[in-house]
Amino acid sequence: MRAKGNTILITGGGSGIGRGLAEALHRQGNQVLIAGRRSGVLKETAEANPGMRFFSLDIEDPSAIRGLAIQVAAEFPGLNVLVNNAGIMRTENLLADAVELEDAEAMVRTNLLGPIRLTAALLPLLRSQPSATVMNVSSGLAFVPLALTPVYSATKAALHSYTCSLRYQLKDTEVEVLELIPPYVQTDLMGGAEDPRAMPLTKFIAETMELLNAEPTPAEICVKSVHGLRYATESGRFDAVFRRLNDSFVKS
Repeated sequence: MRAKGNTILITGGGSGIGRGLAEALHRQGNQVLIAGRRSGVLKETAEANPGMRFFSLDIEDPSAIRGLAIQVAAEFPGLNVLVNNAGIMRTENLLADAVELEDAEAMVRTNLLGPIRLTAALLPLLRSQPSATVMNVSSGLAFVPLALTPVYSATKAALHSYTCSLRYQLKDTEVEVLELIPPYVQTDLMGGAEDPRAMPLTKFIAETMELLNAEPTPAEICVKSVHGLRYATESGRFDAVFRRLNDSFVKS
Protein backbone atom coordinates (compact mmCIF):
# COMPACT_ATOMS: atom_id res chain seq x y z
CA MET A 1 0.00 0.00 0.00
CA ARG A 2 1.49 3.32 -1.01
CA ALA A 3 1.95 5.86 1.77
CA LYS A 4 0.15 8.85 0.25
CA GLY A 5 -2.03 9.94 -2.63
CA ASN A 6 -4.80 7.47 -1.81
CA THR A 7 -8.50 8.00 -1.32
CA ILE A 8 -9.37 5.90 1.73
CA LEU A 9 -12.69 4.92 3.30
CA ILE A 10 -12.51 3.79 6.94
CA THR A 11 -15.55 2.42 8.74
CA GLY A 12 -15.77 3.10 12.45
CA GLY A 13 -13.46 6.03 11.83
CA GLY A 14 -14.78 8.34 14.52
CA SER A 15 -13.12 6.74 17.54
CA GLY A 16 -10.54 4.26 18.74
CA ILE A 17 -8.37 2.44 16.23
CA GLY A 18 -10.45 3.77 13.33
CA ARG A 19 -9.87 7.39 14.28
CA GLY A 20 -6.20 6.74 14.99
CA LEU A 21 -5.71 5.23 11.53
CA ALA A 22 -7.77 7.96 9.87
CA GLU A 23 -5.72 10.76 11.40
CA ALA A 24 -2.38 9.08 10.73
CA LEU A 25 -3.26 8.41 7.08
CA HIS A 26 -4.66 11.92 6.72
CA ARG A 27 -1.38 13.40 7.97
CA GLN A 28 0.52 11.40 5.35
CA GLY A 29 -1.30 13.16 2.51
CA ASN A 30 -4.27 10.92 1.79
CA GLN A 31 -7.89 11.88 1.22
CA VAL A 32 -9.63 10.15 4.12
CA LEU A 33 -13.33 9.40 4.36
CA ILE A 34 -14.75 8.07 7.62
CA ALA A 35 -18.08 6.36 8.15
CA GLY A 36 -20.03 5.08 11.11
CA ARG A 37 -23.16 5.18 13.20
CA ARG A 38 -22.29 8.05 15.56
CA SER A 39 -22.49 11.26 13.57
CA GLY A 40 -21.28 13.33 16.54
CA VAL A 41 -17.87 11.67 16.85
CA LEU A 42 -17.52 11.50 13.06
CA LYS A 43 -18.15 15.23 12.76
CA GLU A 44 -15.74 15.97 15.60
CA THR A 45 -13.02 13.89 13.97
CA ALA A 46 -13.54 15.48 10.54
CA GLU A 47 -13.53 19.01 11.96
CA ALA A 48 -10.30 18.28 13.83
CA ASN A 49 -8.70 17.19 10.54
CA PRO A 50 -9.53 19.72 7.81
CA GLY A 51 -10.18 18.01 4.49
CA MET A 52 -11.43 14.78 6.02
CA ARG A 53 -15.01 13.84 5.07
CA PHE A 54 -17.56 11.82 7.02
CA PHE A 55 -20.61 9.76 6.15
CA SER A 56 -23.30 8.26 8.36
CA LEU A 57 -23.56 4.49 8.01
CA ASP A 58 -25.46 1.80 9.84
CA ILE A 59 -23.14 -1.08 9.03
CA GLU A 60 -25.84 -3.60 10.03
CA ASP A 61 -28.18 -2.35 7.28
CA PRO A 62 -27.55 -3.84 3.80
CA SER A 63 -29.45 -1.04 2.06
CA ALA A 64 -27.41 1.60 3.92
CA ILE A 65 -24.22 -0.12 2.79
CA ARG A 66 -25.35 -0.12 -0.84
CA GLY A 67 -26.36 3.53 -0.53
CA LEU A 68 -22.98 4.52 0.87
CA ALA A 69 -21.16 2.65 -1.89
CA ILE A 70 -23.18 4.50 -4.54
CA GLN A 71 -22.60 7.89 -2.85
CA VAL A 72 -18.87 7.37 -2.38
CA ALA A 73 -18.41 6.16 -5.96
CA ALA A 74 -20.20 9.25 -7.24
CA GLU A 75 -18.35 11.76 -5.08
CA PHE A 76 -14.95 10.04 -4.93
CA PRO A 77 -14.53 7.94 -8.09
CA GLY A 78 -10.83 7.56 -7.29
CA LEU A 79 -11.48 5.61 -4.09
CA ASN A 80 -8.76 2.98 -3.95
CA VAL A 81 -8.52 1.89 -0.30
CA LEU A 82 -11.20 0.34 1.91
CA VAL A 83 -10.51 -0.24 5.62
CA ASN A 84 -13.17 -2.44 7.23
CA ASN A 85 -12.67 -1.41 10.84
CA ALA A 86 -16.15 -0.99 12.39
CA GLY A 87 -16.88 -3.53 15.09
CA ILE A 88 -18.69 -4.13 18.36
CA MET A 89 -17.64 -6.35 21.26
CA ARG A 90 -19.99 -7.59 23.96
CA THR A 91 -19.67 -10.19 26.69
CA GLU A 92 -22.02 -13.17 26.75
CA ASN A 93 -23.02 -15.58 29.49
CA LEU A 94 -23.62 -18.93 27.83
CA LEU A 95 -24.58 -20.45 31.19
CA ALA A 96 -27.64 -18.24 31.63
CA ASP A 97 -30.99 -19.99 31.98
CA ALA A 98 -32.14 -18.20 28.83
CA VAL A 99 -29.35 -17.16 26.47
CA GLU A 100 -30.36 -13.99 24.66
CA LEU A 101 -29.07 -13.75 21.09
CA GLU A 102 -29.59 -10.06 20.31
CA ASP A 103 -25.98 -9.15 21.07
CA ALA A 104 -24.63 -12.20 19.25
CA GLU A 105 -26.61 -11.45 16.12
CA ALA A 106 -25.63 -7.76 16.20
CA MET A 107 -21.95 -8.73 16.36
CA VAL A 108 -22.32 -11.08 13.40
CA ARG A 109 -24.07 -8.37 11.36
CA THR A 110 -21.55 -5.67 12.30
CA ASN A 111 -18.24 -7.52 12.51
CA LEU A 112 -18.66 -10.06 9.72
CA LEU A 113 -21.57 -9.33 7.39
CA GLY A 114 -20.76 -5.61 7.38
CA PRO A 115 -17.25 -6.02 5.94
CA ILE A 116 -18.40 -8.70 3.52
CA ARG A 117 -21.26 -6.55 2.23
CA LEU A 118 -19.23 -3.34 1.96
CA THR A 119 -16.35 -5.10 0.23
CA ALA A 120 -18.75 -6.64 -2.29
CA ALA A 121 -20.40 -3.27 -2.92
CA LEU A 122 -17.11 -1.44 -3.51
CA LEU A 123 -15.02 -4.13 -5.17
CA PRO A 124 -16.00 -3.17 -8.74
CA LEU A 125 -14.82 0.40 -8.08
CA LEU A 126 -11.63 -0.79 -6.38
CA ARG A 127 -10.85 -3.17 -9.24
CA SER A 128 -11.14 -0.29 -11.71
CA GLN A 129 -8.23 1.57 -10.07
CA PRO A 130 -4.59 1.20 -11.15
CA SER A 131 -3.84 -0.05 -7.63
CA ALA A 132 -6.11 -0.64 -4.67
CA THR A 133 -6.20 -2.10 -1.18
CA VAL A 134 -8.77 -3.79 1.05
CA MET A 135 -7.68 -3.93 4.68
CA ASN A 136 -9.81 -5.91 7.13
CA VAL A 137 -9.32 -5.31 10.84
CA SER A 138 -9.58 -8.59 12.70
CA SER A 139 -8.10 -9.22 16.16
CA GLY A 140 -5.61 -11.30 18.06
CA LEU A 141 -8.75 -12.98 19.42
CA ALA A 142 -9.31 -14.46 15.96
CA PHE A 143 -6.44 -16.81 16.81
CA VAL A 144 -6.92 -17.31 20.57
CA PRO A 145 -10.52 -16.60 21.64
CA LEU A 146 -11.56 -14.77 24.78
CA ALA A 147 -14.25 -16.96 26.35
CA LEU A 148 -16.08 -13.93 27.78
CA THR A 149 -16.70 -12.75 24.21
CA PRO A 150 -17.29 -15.96 22.26
CA VAL A 151 -19.19 -14.53 19.29
CA TYR A 152 -16.90 -11.51 18.95
CA SER A 153 -13.91 -13.87 18.82
CA ALA A 154 -15.72 -16.10 16.34
CA THR A 155 -16.59 -13.20 14.02
CA LYS A 156 -12.96 -12.13 13.95
CA ALA A 157 -11.83 -15.68 13.20
CA ALA A 158 -14.34 -15.79 10.35
CA LEU A 159 -13.14 -12.41 9.07
CA HIS A 160 -9.56 -13.75 9.04
CA SER A 161 -10.71 -16.74 6.99
CA TYR A 162 -12.68 -14.52 4.60
CA THR A 163 -9.64 -12.25 4.19
CA CYS A 164 -7.42 -15.19 3.25
CA SER A 165 -9.91 -16.31 0.58
CA LEU A 166 -10.40 -12.77 -0.71
CA ARG A 167 -6.63 -12.33 -1.03
CA TYR A 168 -6.31 -15.57 -2.98
CA GLN A 169 -9.18 -14.75 -5.35
CA LEU A 170 -7.74 -11.28 -6.04
CA LYS A 171 -4.12 -12.41 -6.36
CA ASP A 172 -4.03 -11.77 -10.12
CA THR A 173 -5.69 -8.34 -9.88
CA GLU A 174 -4.39 -4.93 -8.83
CA VAL A 175 -6.19 -5.17 -5.47
CA GLU A 176 -3.99 -6.15 -2.53
CA VAL A 177 -5.68 -7.56 0.56
CA LEU A 178 -4.27 -6.81 4.00
CA GLU A 179 -5.29 -7.86 7.48
CA LEU A 180 -4.67 -5.66 10.50
CA ILE A 181 -4.53 -7.84 13.62
CA PRO A 182 -4.67 -5.67 16.76
CA PRO A 183 -3.84 -6.86 20.27
CA TYR A 184 -5.79 -5.54 23.26
CA VAL A 185 -5.60 -1.77 22.69
CA GLN A 186 -6.65 1.08 24.97
CA THR A 187 -9.96 2.09 23.36
CA ASP A 188 -13.57 2.39 24.51
CA LEU A 189 -14.27 -1.10 23.15
CA MET A 190 -15.17 -3.17 26.25
CA GLY A 191 -14.17 -0.22 28.44
CA GLY A 192 -10.47 -0.76 27.91
CA ALA A 193 -9.40 2.87 27.47
CA GLU A 194 -7.76 2.99 30.91
CA ASP A 195 -6.77 -0.67 31.26
CA PRO A 196 -3.01 -0.90 31.91
CA ARG A 197 -2.97 -4.39 30.37
CA ALA A 198 -3.89 -2.90 27.00
CA MET A 199 -1.46 -1.40 24.50
CA PRO A 200 -1.65 2.43 24.39
CA LEU A 201 -3.51 3.53 21.28
CA THR A 202 -0.84 6.03 20.19
CA LYS A 203 1.86 3.35 20.40
CA PHE A 204 -0.29 0.89 18.47
CA ILE A 205 -0.99 3.40 15.67
CA ALA A 206 2.69 4.40 15.42
CA GLU A 207 3.88 0.79 15.11
CA THR A 208 1.06 -0.03 12.71
CA MET A 209 1.94 2.87 10.43
CA GLU A 210 5.57 1.71 10.30
CA LEU A 211 4.38 -1.67 9.05
CA LEU A 212 1.90 -0.15 6.58
CA ASN A 213 4.65 2.04 5.14
CA ALA A 214 7.07 -0.86 4.69
CA GLU A 215 7.92 -1.97 1.16
CA PRO A 216 6.43 -4.37 0.38
CA THR A 217 3.58 -4.00 2.84
CA PRO A 218 3.16 -7.26 4.78
CA ALA A 219 -0.11 -9.07 4.14
CA GLU A 220 -0.69 -9.26 7.90
CA ILE A 221 -0.09 -6.13 9.96
CA CYS A 222 0.91 -7.48 13.37
CA VAL A 223 2.51 -5.27 16.01
CA LYS A 224 4.93 -7.14 18.24
CA SER A 225 2.58 -7.39 21.22
CA VAL A 226 0.05 -9.46 19.25
CA HIS A 227 2.55 -12.07 18.07
CA GLY A 228 1.86 -14.30 21.07
CA LEU A 229 -1.80 -14.60 20.08
CA ARG A 230 -1.30 -14.65 16.32
CA TYR A 231 1.30 -17.41 16.37
CA ALA A 232 0.07 -19.41 19.37
CA THR A 233 -0.93 -22.40 17.25
CA GLU A 234 2.19 -22.35 15.06
CA SER A 235 4.40 -22.22 18.15
CA GLY A 236 2.58 -25.14 19.77
CA ARG A 237 1.54 -22.95 22.70
CA PHE A 238 -2.17 -22.49 21.99
CA ASP A 239 -3.43 -24.23 25.15
CA ALA A 240 -1.08 -22.30 27.43
CA VAL A 241 -1.82 -18.95 25.78
CA PHE A 242 -5.59 -19.63 25.83
CA ARG A 243 -5.50 -20.50 29.53
CA ARG A 244 -3.37 -17.49 30.48
CA LEU A 245 -5.51 -15.08 28.47
CA ASN A 246 -8.79 -16.31 29.86
CA ASP A 247 -7.59 -16.73 33.44
CA SER A 248 -6.38 -13.12 33.43
CA PHE A 249 -9.87 -11.84 32.57
CA VAL A 250 -11.68 -14.18 34.95
CA LYS A 251 -9.51 -12.94 37.82
CA SER A 252 -9.70 -9.25 36.89
